[in-house]
Amino acid sequence: MNEKWTTANIPGQQGRVAVVTGANTGLGFETAKALAERGASVVIAVRNVEKGRQAAARMNGDVSVQQLDLTSLDSVRAAAAALRSRLDRIDLLINNAGVMYNPKQTTRDGFEMQFGTNHLGHFALTGLLLDRMLPLPGSRVVTVSSTGHRIRAAIHFDDLQWEKSYSRAGAYGQSKLANLMFTYELQRRLAEHGTTVATAAHPGLSSTELVRNSPAALRLPLTALAPLITQTPAMGALPTLRAATDPAALGGQYYGPGGRFEIKGHPRLVTSSPASHEVAVQQRLWTVSEDLTGVRFPVVGATQPRTA
Repeated sequence: MNEKWTTANIPGQQGRVAVVTGANTGLGFETAKALAERGASVVIAVRNVEKGRQAAARMNGDVSVQQLDLTSLDSVRAAAAALRSRLDRIDLLINNAGVMYNPKQTTRDGFEMQFGTNHLGHFALTGLLLDRMLPLPGSRVVTVSSTGHRIRAAIHFDDLQWEKSYSRAGAYGQSKLANLMFTYELQRRLAEHGTTVATAAHPGLSSTELVRNSPAALRLPLTALAPLITQTPAMGALPTLRAATDPAALGGQYYGPGGRFEIKGHPRLVTSSPASHEVAVQQRLWTVSEDLTGVRFPVVGATQPRTA
């Protein structure tokens, strides 16, 4: 495998449609920008439409904006309905948006903010859009996780919303572990269909806005050491782009930086934690996620997603 994979390795994307969440800044911006430059029609799904329009204006190619607030299931449903009305096909769905190390907060639906945004919002969006992807050979769902899925990470079924106690790092780790478990279970369910695949990626340690909610004790050292230990958002986006476009990528694979400790470097296949591969937990999380969001994924051959 080419260990120096860059945007130059992205095959032409003409005729393909990509939806990228959280693409007005950082990793999402660089992901959407690269796909548009390679010929894809890109929809950036963002909470702030005006900021989205400003971001789209800085990209070359066919880029449009869709309002999406992942902290609200009503907004997720409205965005999915709008996308379904305007798009006959979606070749790439890139679940990139996320929050990190928030103080204790809840979404509009009462979910813990990191779990609700990073996992449940994307779970619902994917389920509502998947039938636009199933007919298309080569279509992919790419979900962005983090090395944080290894840190104090478990799926706390007895307290998913962290109502008994709260840990910023623990809640973030749970949400990023959930991203991977969702990918692996989704791929298992897609395998019989044979057209759409699910992959995952992580950006290493990239200099983005995500760390703004980190505790000061962590944020200050990261800021001081950033030039030495972080990589640019453009480099951080490469694992996602490879997971989305490399013809050799397979369903269920996970990409990250190839450098030491996966902190930075060109993207390559990486391995997630043993906990992320626990099938029984993946399946239980799927069922709970369906119950919490009211979204049921389309069965093979179905033409409409089912919502409770």
